[in-house]
Amino acid sequence: MADPVAPEKTEEAAIAEAVQVDPKRPTMDVKVYAPFQVYFEGRAFSISASNEVGPFDILPHHHNFICMLVPGNVTVSPVEGEKKVIKVTRALMHVKADRVVVFLDV
Repeated sequence: MADPVAPEKTEEAAIAEAVQVDPKRPTMDVKVYAPFQVYFEGRAFSISASNEVGPFDILPHHHNFICMLVPGNVTVSPVEGEKKVIKVTRALMHVKADRVVVFLDV
């Protein structure tokens, strides 16, 4: 008895399976950088930081947002790989249309 032929996987499905991610789970573009170094650039599920009000999380589909971050950590939960924890002293965060940009050392 012959084995049935498995249908070919789409590239997105193959990537999702390789990193064990639900392909329907929303993500966003994140870039964390300083004038002379990029600390993180890629797709992520969330980013966490703190401002004067307290700690907060940014998830996909977040409203437009801009703030100064207080000294502490920025934690990025990327689609691929381990969580990235980046120490910040002065930073500006800008969120717009599923894109988060964190400018360090401003």
